[in-house]
Amino acid sequence: MAAQWIDGREIAKAIRLGVKKEIETLARKPALAVVMVGENPASKVYVRNKIKACEEVGITSIECTMPTESTEERLLETIRDLNASSTIDGILVQLPLPAHINAKAVLEAIDPNKDVDGFHIFNTGKLFTTGEGFKPCTPAGIIELLKATDMTIAGQHAVILGRSNIVGKPMAMLLLQENATVTITHSQTKNLADFTRQADILVAAIGRAKFVTADMVKPGAVVIDVGMNRDENGKLCGDVDTEAVKEVAGWITPVPGGVGPMTIAMLMVNTLTSAKTRQ
Repeated sequence: MAAQWIDGREIAKAIRLGVKKEIETLARKPALAVVMVGENPASKVYVRNKIKACEEVGITSIECTMPTESTEERLLETIRDLNASSTIDGILVQLPLPAHINAKAVLEAIDPNKDVDGFHIFNTGKLFTTGEGFKPCTPAGIIELLKATDMTIAGQHAVILGRSNIVGKPMAMLLLQENATVTITHSQTKNLADFTRQADILVAAIGRAKFVTADMVKPGAVVIDVGMNRDENGKLCGDVDTEAVKEVAGWITPVPGGVGPMTIAMLMVNTLTSAKTRQ
């Protein structure tokens, strides 16, 4: 029997509706500043989708677009101005940044209380210790996707492919908070499929098109595909060979329409949380 789809679009839509209703009760509309440096086509699409979501829920979006040749100091100056603004609740710097700009320095210049992406070292530290602070949007969205299945996360063995600071590591922390047993695998893991076949929950976040094949998946597992790649025909695909894996898995996320919409929905949640705290 083929796997059931986990419809990220529908789950995200319900979350955005909840955010919209809550915003209507606030004295002031939340405001999100989106900073983009350069002309990266993928970044432009992501920024456009974020701004569209802001409009839908009632968040004021301020777009700060800077030319590719902008200096790191100029960008840091922009962030300092946004930090100081009493009307800005969230600051998001769209990655990747041009090679001449130190992304770590830029992300750590953002006021942790406005760090709605959850990338600042202060919020990362909170995530690894108390579990408080802003949670990175993609892992937070994946937890919501898992809760939409009929699986109880507690006690399950979750295997993560990838150890990035944006998805892999925070994903492990959030799953631990839900009382899953967590294994992180990566490019140096030996006998990788031995680990993936043990997974009740398999999160693929390595950026390699159709890398996860049916023989790597435990029958009935929940498979979350974070990847956003192009296949040999230039068609959008994830890190999972969906057509093959859906015959083995119990639940699976599509690409597109799975994790992507959830990332943006959780950004709206974080911006609302910041606005409520500040108001």
